[in-house]
Order: sequence, then C-alpha cells, then structure tokens
Amino acid sequence: MDAFYYSRPALADHLVADLIGRNPFSDASNGLFLAAPRRTGKSTFLQNELRPALEKTGRVVVYVDLWSDKSRNPGALIADAVAAELQKHLGIVAKTAKAAGVEELNIAGWMKIDTKKIGKIDGATLTDALRALCEMSGKPVALIIDEAQHSLTSEEGETAMTALKSARDQLNRPGDTRLLLVMSGSDRDKLLRLVNSNAAPFFGSAISRMPELDRDFIVHIAGLVERSYPRMAPIDVDTLWDAFQRLAHRPQPFLRVLGIVLNPLNSPMPGFERDVLALAEAQRADDERAMESAYLVLRPIEQAVLWRMFEQKDRFRPYDAEALTFYREKTGEKITAQKAQAAIASLRAQTPSLMWKSAKGEYALDDTGMYQWFEKRRMEGVWPPVGPDLTDVDEDVDQEGPRP
Repeated sequence: MDAFYYSRPALADHLVADLIGRNPFSDASNGLFLAAPRRTGKSTFLQNELRPALEKTGRVVVYVDLWSDKSRNPGALIADAVAAELQKHLGIVAKTAKAAGVEELNIAGWMKIDTKKIGKIDGATLTDALRALCEMSGKPVALIIDEAQHSLTSEEGETAMTALKSARDQLNRPGDTRLLLVMSGSDRDKLLRLVNSNAAPFFGSAISRMPELDRDFIVHIAGLVERSYPRMAPIDVDTLWDAFQRLAHRPQPFLRVLGIVLNPLNSPMPGFERDVLALAEAQRADDERAMESAYLVLRPIEQAVLWRMFEQKDRFRPYDAEALTFYREKTGEKITAQKAQAAIASLRAQTPSLMWKSAKGEYALDDTGMYQWFEKRRMEGVWPPVGPDLTDVDEDVDQEGPRP
C-alpha cells in the first residue's frame, strides 16, 4: 500500500455497524448510499478499508466500479462482477465443467446458472445469482457499487438497480440479512435520483455524505515528512492544512504538490510549507481558469444553457417556457426548444463532457466542481466571465491584413 496511505478504521467500523444493524437509528441495512466529491479518497476507502471490514464479519464482498469501463453497460458490469465471484466458489464442479467445455452448472441441486448469461433475458436473474452465491459460499453477501449514479445513464443500468432492490427484498428477512448493498457516488445530486421519487428503485433511502479527509490526515503526512526530513521539524501543520483545503480536500493533488516542493532536486528548506501553500493556490487558480476557458469557448446558447443549469441545479428543465425566455434574455436571440436541444447535444459531446444525462432524460453537470466555481464568481461579482475584446484585432486584420 502507498506509504502515504491514511487509514480510517473508525469510519469503516462505524459504517459496518450501521450496515449489520447494530445502530437502531440507521436504515443502512436496507442500503447504504454514500456521496463524496471526486478525488477525495472515496474509492480507495471502499476497496482498502470497508471491503476488508465487511469480510471480517464473515461476508463475501463483491466490489464493482461502474466507471471502470464507461463504454460498457453498467448492468453488465454488475452482472459480471457477481458472476466472477460466483465462479470462485464453484470449486471442483466448476473446474470439471470447464475442462469438459460445459458452462451451465447445477448449483446446490436446485438451480442451473450459466455464469455468462447472468442478468440477460435467457439467463439467471441477479436475484438468482446472488442467492446462488450465498448458497455456494455459505456466507451472506455484501455488494459494493462504486459510482452507482452511472447506472442511471442506461435502461439496462436502471433495470439492474431495480433487480438489486428485488434481490434485497427477497433474500433478507428480519434478523437474517443475507444481502447488504453499498452504493457510492461522486455526485450527491445524481445519486439522489436512485432514492428521491416513487419511481426510484430505492425510494425512501437516505444519502449520507462520506466524511472528507480532515486535519488528522495532514498531521499524519506531517509525521511522515518529519521522519524523512528531520531537519524540517517542527512542521507547520496549519499552513499545510490551509493548502489541503484550497485543493478541496483532495489527497492526490495535495501529495503531488508536496512531492514537487520536497523533491531533493529542489533543495527543500525549512519553511517549505509556504511553498506548498503557494503551489496549492496556483493549482486552484489553474483549475478555475480551465473552467472559465471551457465556458468562454462555447457558443452563446451553450453558455446560456449552462448558466441556467448553474442556477437551477436539480430543478433544471431545459425546454420549459421559463428556460427558453432565459436563453433569449442571455443571447438576445429567439431560442426554440430545438436550438436548446442542439446546444445540450453539443455540451454532452465536449471532451470532457460538460453535461450528464440519465436514461429518463434528466440533466446535470458532469463536473459538479463547476457549481462551486459559478457560486464563487457570482459572490465576487464577476459573473458572467467575459472573454478578451477582439474588436481592435479584427479591425487591424481588415485594414492591414494579417500580421506575420
């Protein structure tokens, strides 16, 4: 494991206690939904701490990241993860069948499962596959789905979520929880779509914000620095904490900045913390400039659509009368629903994409960091951003021709 890894066993133990029903005030045994911004350590925690903590309770844990291959159907990724784990528990029967070229296996004397067809029309359902996994392993199952909101981008992914809800209801009984579900997401607003309407597969469940790495993480890093560079002690933890906050509690960018400053080729000296803070601030400013550049290169109608989304968030309706009026006010042109639709298609086609769409036609920003960028600029009174005035340059080109 990375030398800089900071473990959070107390958080893992707390979540496990909620999941297995030790906390009477938690409904996590019916599904735990965790939201945390991108690059704040969520996936690392799920794989390196929550997974082994659940395994210690005697459960088979299946982990699947729906962002591991965005080109594939989310439902297929879930089915494949369950199938792969099921294969591990088929033992001698599976090896014998594979050697004979047989894919269909009689499991526990009551079910035939082709592990290549789980979740497909002519294959076993996810419920049957998870039940078989419980039977073959002799253990209850915990399924961790990272970036679960990505399931909403296809009908197959939505169907898989509904199937998991059904599996939970069929496999679990009071006092006998055979299937635990953990759903995580890097966007709380998108993850909410799994729980916040009557049509949502997990309607009624609550979204919990996963605690971000706090000051103790910086204290941990400071200890590592002091051991590697004794002459730097004592470390100014307050300044490093300030730098970490400016990088939105994201460990990778922080450690990258720290590595640049402490590179022996840079001859680090006591007081290096101020250099870390300066680089962190520069990185934050670069991130904001990148967002501004991405916004300024858009056509006016595309800017207006994003602006509307910044203000409306989950209330965003791209084609209603109020939205079309807003677009007209911002562009000075009459904007039809067709023009707005074309603008949205263009925003989704950007690399990276600026807009997310669910299979049901719901929209959201792909990068939620743009919300914070918008709010910050608006509070500072510098919204909307304005590009350079090219009028003089255009006149020079018209009168004198392009300059060499």
